[in-house]
Amino acid sequence: MSRTLTPARRRTAAAALTAALLVPLAACSSNDDTKKDTAGSPASGSAGAAPTANLTVLAAASLTDVFKTAGAAYEKSHPGTKLTFSFAGSQELVAQVSQGSPADVLVTADPKSMDKVKADTTTPAIIAKNRLVIATGEGNPFKVDELKDLADTKLKVVLAAPEVPAGKYSEKILDAQKITVKPVSQEPNVRAVLSKVELGEADAGLVYKTDAESAKDKVDAVEIPDDQNAIAQYPAATLKDSKNAEAAAAFVAWLSSPEGQKILQDAGFQKP
Repeated sequence: MSRTLTPARRRTAAAALTAALLVPLAACSSNDDTKKDTAGSPASGSAGAAPTANLTVLAAASLTDVFKTAGAAYEKSHPGTKLTFSFAGSQELVAQVSQGSPADVLVTADPKSMDKVKADTTTPAIIAKNRLVIATGEGNPFKVDELKDLADTKLKVVLAAPEVPAGKYSEKILDAQKITVKPVSQEPNVRAVLSKVELGEADAGLVYKTDAESAKDKVDAVEIPDDQNAIAQYPAATLKDSKNAEAAAAFVAWLSSPEGQKILQDAGFQKP
């Protein structure tokens, strides 16, 4: 026999049924919120997983073109790291380090320059070598064929200043061949020598082979025999005061890696 529910009992049953239906919905909502917190919320901690570093690299002027290429490649393979280069003569870079200019990496065009700030750097590594050539105007209009031709007083010759690595190397090879050259100017870095020749303000100048290669559409390069030449070495080191020591060391190590070496050698630098 069926029983008739009173109004009070019907209200109680309806409330119980509603509560039973809401329990699974609440559980689903709770699970969804948890997933959002762990997968989509900024508080999840996923941001910042990749370390970032803004590195300042002080580099010899002769590295200007190749380091721009190397920097782009490094940033691509190391997301979050940005490289800022400051190019100048090695003697200027050493002065900056000695004066406490903030930087992370130093790369000079000779070991002697690096030695002057050895108290401020980690142990350097030679990353590349270079050699000198005679840069002349396009087509070599004055027919400069060898070092002794630079002694011609009718020729406007430009050299790097004696305190610049390129100037030291130039002086060394000219003295060894007992060749006296009276330059019309002595420049603060090797790129300034190249610029004088490019602009026609000088008839010839001694620069690194890689410098001449970078401007091969504007200058000619006259090779200097090995027995009359000098080999330039490029040491790279992390500065001890770097605030990004680990990232700086990683970049220095990368310069000696197969990828870094390929970029350097493609630009005409020799193996270290």
